Amino acid sequence: MNLYVLRKSFFNHCLKISKKNEGGQWLQMCRSKTSAPKNFCDYERMRRTYNIRVPQRFNFAKDVLEQWETKDKNGQRSSLPALWWLGFHSRRLANVLHQECSLESGDRVFLILPRVPEWWLVNVACLRTGTVLIPGTSQLTARDICHRLQMSGAKCVITDETLAPLLDTVASDCPSISTKLLLSHRAMHGWDQMLRLCCRKVSDDHVCMDTRSEEAMTIFFTSGTTGSPKMTQHSHCSYGLGLTVNGRYWLDLTEQDVFWNTSDTGWAKSAWSSVFAPWIQGACMFVHHMPRFDTSTVLKTLSSYPITTFCTAPTAYRMLVQDDISRFTFRALEHCLCAGEPINPEVMWKWKELTGLDIYEGYGQTETVLIAGTFKGMKIKPGSFGKASPGYDVQVVDEDGSVVPQGQEGDLGIRGEPERTAECFRGDFYLTGDRGMMDDEGYLWFIGRADDVILSAGYRIGPFEVENALIEHPAIAESAVVSSPDPVRGEVVKAFVVLTADYKSRDHKELIQELQTHVKTVTAPYKYPRKIEFVDHLPKTVSGKIRRVELKKKEWGQQTSK
Repeated sequence: MNLYVLRKSFFNHCLKISKKNEGGQWLQMCRSKTSAPKNFCDYERMRRTYNIRVPQRFNFAKDVLEQWETKDKNGQRSSLPALWWLGFHSRRLANVLHQECSLESGDRVFLILPRVPEWWLVNVACLRTGTVLIPGTSQLTARDICHRLQMSGAKCVITDETLAPLLDTVASDCPSISTKLLLSHRAMHGWDQMLRLCCRKVSDDHVCMDTRSEEAMTIFFTSGTTGSPKMTQHSHCSYGLGLTVNGRYWLDLTEQDVFWNTSDTGWAKSAWSSVFAPWIQGACMFVHHMPRFDTSTVLKTLSSYPITTFCTAPTAYRMLVQDDISRFTFRALEHCLCAGEPINPEVMWKWKELTGLDIYEGYGQTETVLIAGTFKGMKIKPGSFGKASPGYDVQVVDEDGSVVPQGQEGDLGIRGEPERTAECFRGDFYLTGDRGMMDDEGYLWFIGRADDVILSAGYRIGPFEVENALIEHPAIAESAVVSSPDPVRGEVVKAFVVLTADYKSRDHKELIQELQTHVKTVTAPYKYPRKIEFVDHLPKTVSGKIRRVELKKKEWGQQTSK
């Protein structure tokens, strides 16, 4: 296994690669499992006492990372390994960006790297220089890259030799690019070798840029679930301070925790849970260079290393529970979380049955931090993504912007001031674009994207509830539910289904009837899929979310979006 364990020494030039016995020395660091929160008493008190002060000037590298560095030098930190060894290299790279690449504060840097240590290095260097980081996933196509470069006006691109040729094919159409940095020991025409520049003549010292809290810090492109990716900008405080909600309360991290987040580096969730949230809390960030998600690798890693907190996508949990988990023992693991899309209750129940651990769901968007979630000490209701995060007032509103009664469906909204994003507001509420409802205990329930809700013969049907019913059947590995045109009902429910291996050879006509009967028994009969199509895979965004919009366009005779 190629496992990176990143030491916290700020003056180490080399990456430390651990060769420790997987079953021995690491597990001596394990602690007993606990479900009690470590950073707060209970949800209600957390909500009442939450108060975050936003200073006029703030920079995460200076005001958080350098503070941990000082504690580290003074022997005040935990002995756990961490990513803070980047402090030394990030100063050098910050000088490279400023002196060698002539980048100024506010200039934009487009970064595409997989889960390698240098990805974190670039993140910190951009924080230090005040340049605006634009992460992208290595799964982007040439068209995707060109769109992002043209929209953002990025001056610098950083990638490895795998993707450099793809960037070269679009560079001529992106005149804003002035610098191309390559993470490789092999020279390529038109590219500067990033690490060679760092080791050549730049200083080890760098004074962190004194940035205003509201200055732009990073730009993410939305995943394109319902359309073309759009830019979402965050400031130094919106993530650097705002993600305190994630790290301290939802993830409930401390300096004694080892945290593993499997997010792709191009997704905003990676900034959430691989940079800001754990480092705010001084937790150890565990990194596995796993090019493709592999259930056996994940399970072996969780059982072999002292990972206390684990966060991955619901799709990953669906895959994990289909593996033979009984082969493994997770002696250190105590807190499991998911975000990115709703998780099926059936998967939560099965994970709890197999591991003894609950899955705490979180709900947020690229434009926000954690909007709502299930927090430690809170009763978990499978199918609900919990209650509003501290600092947020989340309500369900109608088409006039009024709060609807509990138990009634409406649009999920966040109370706020309609300023620069007025087109997203309805009355006092910022609309998330999702439909949901709140029960009589204040728990929020996801129904579906506002434009995914199916209106059939007067009934409003959320695709997620039908997908939940389907996945309870052993034949279903994965499904996506969309509307399909019908001459009588206007539209009906159609399910695109990926079968498990044991059911691939079954007669499809009989299986369709069996699945329809199953859904009728699990949920309201009118919600059953009147149409079912078996497919080998479902279209997904680069962050792993199902692109129902693509399937819906196919059903309604529209041109499939690329």
